[in-house]
Amino acid sequence: MKEARRRWVEIKRLPGAPRPMRQLEAVLARTSPKLTHGAVLALMAAGLLAPAAWAQARPGSTNAPLSSAASAADVANLDQATRELEPRLQEFIQALGVVTSEAADAATPSRLIYEGAIPSMLRQLDPHTQFFDPMQFDQLKQMQESEQKGFGSVVSVGPGRVTFLQTLPGTPSNRAGIQPGDDLVAINNIAIAPLDAQQVIELLTEARQQRVTLFVRRQDSARILQFTLSPELVDQPSVDRSFLLEPGYGYVRVAAWDVQTSKLLKDAIEKIGGSRLKGLVLDLRDNPGGLVKTAFDGAALFLKPGQRILTAKGRSGDGETAEVSLHATPYVFPLSVLINAKTASASEILAGALQDHDRATIVGEPSYGKGLVQSVMPLSGGAGLALTTAFYYTPSGRSIQKPLRNSALSATFSPEGAGAAKYKTDSGRPVTGGGGIMPDIRVEAERPTRFEGVLDSSGLLTEFATRYLQSHKPLPAGFEVTPDLLDDLHVDLSVKGIRPNLAEWTAERRWVTNKLKEEIVTQAYGVDKGDEVHAQRDPQIREALDALKAPAGKIQ
Repeated sequence: MKEARRRWVEIKRLPGAPRPMRQLEAVLARTSPKLTHGAVLALMAAGLLAPAAWAQARPGSTNAPLSSAASAADVANLDQATRELEPRLQEFIQALGVVTSEAADAATPSRLIYEGAIPSMLRQLDPHTQFFDPMQFDQLKQMQESEQKGFGSVVSVGPGRVTFLQTLPGTPSNRAGIQPGDDLVAINNIAIAPLDAQQVIELLTEARQQRVTLFVRRQDSARILQFTLSPELVDQPSVDRSFLLEPGYGYVRVAAWDVQTSKLLKDAIEKIGGSRLKGLVLDLRDNPGGLVKTAFDGAALFLKPGQRILTAKGRSGDGETAEVSLHATPYVFPLSVLINAKTASASEILAGALQDHDRATIVGEPSYGKGLVQSVMPLSGGAGLALTTAFYYTPSGRSIQKPLRNSALSATFSPEGAGAAKYKTDSGRPVTGGGGIMPDIRVEAERPTRFEGVLDSSGLLTEFATRYLQSHKPLPAGFEVTPDLLDDLHVDLSVKGIRPNLAEWTAERRWVTNKLKEEIVTQAYGVDKGDEVHAQRDPQIREALDALKAPAGKIQ
């Protein structure tokens, strides 16, 4: 995205203290030699110092001379701020001294500051601004640098049960010989049966971090198999599904935005037809965001060269924009985008830009509403501060971020109230502001009925699919669930205590047919093929597909 005027990322690390800050520290040193650069940053976070005073804190400009008119104004603002701040700091130091020496309950200064003064100060800002003490900040850095490890298996989880659905080629579980349909009985002698679903998930999460012994039962075998596995790095691509819904109409799911996502997205589109497609459903549901720059590159696959992707505005009101590269060569086929309440951040940036330029029909549920820039600042003593410094806006001017409690940047919202703000797309079609992206076609996610919930959690469909495949391998191409097979399932469920009445079974017959096919195909060919079957009954995907076929201009 070489033509973009600015490149924004969600987390920016600001090295060192800028020159105006050092000037202030000298003043603070006269007040108390114990107050450091970190304390100054925290005080700035409370709004006691103008942001212009630390505008020099950009990478590569830490030591820039203060010779311009803007720099002179910064210094003047800083001098005024320090004159106002010095007596307040004196009061704080005096109060801190009295509390540490006279309070009935002894408390260390570090505890009073890290757990009391600074968190209390930051509560006056938005809920995303956060202080990290040295231990917490170290953990944050370790999380950012950590690698995803696991055993390379896909499982079905329910209360007291874990069933293997797939083992990925070349992974520890695959090399060990674990097969689809195997039931996990215990991990390191911890039995699965007594655990509820959440406890099972927690146990599986912990197991991925260490060498473990798995006890597995294979269908129609009384013998318990034992496998000792060590976790390894497992590649989890951010673009994890791509297939044809119908001839000429593709589907691609993007799970997150990382360094490789835009390339993977283009590769996935090309694999299913590229520019020859009649239309594409782009699934951003449950996508929490990631690298904003990569979402820009994703936008360039669909928007025209030079079109705006977003504007970022901070308290100063000066906006910085990102636009599609003038050298972009986008696809021109019709596009539908799926979103839901877990679609956030970089995904909302892309959805909002596509909607504002009338490039895509947005289908699903309102998105999360997280559109802010956070700067992660290392403080002295090993502490850190995550500070909200700007908001993201779609090309039409809508704030992606939902209004924040006590936000110091609240002036950037519409003065009439965010919920009342109305905007227009390129074609003049009205869209609503107020945070998040509102779909053009609202479709609720599939909600399971009582019967579906019971059947799904019982694991009986998975068990039936495993037994079926034992005598029907390989599964023939074009497999379908026959009425006779459905009757066999009905009898099996009745034997095991699930006995829907005739009306209920008739009403659920279509769902059961598709769900059973999904279970059998998943175990035979893998989860990705099972997802293709699931897409046939997903109401949001079906609506998005219909939107691709609708006459242009149908969405009002």
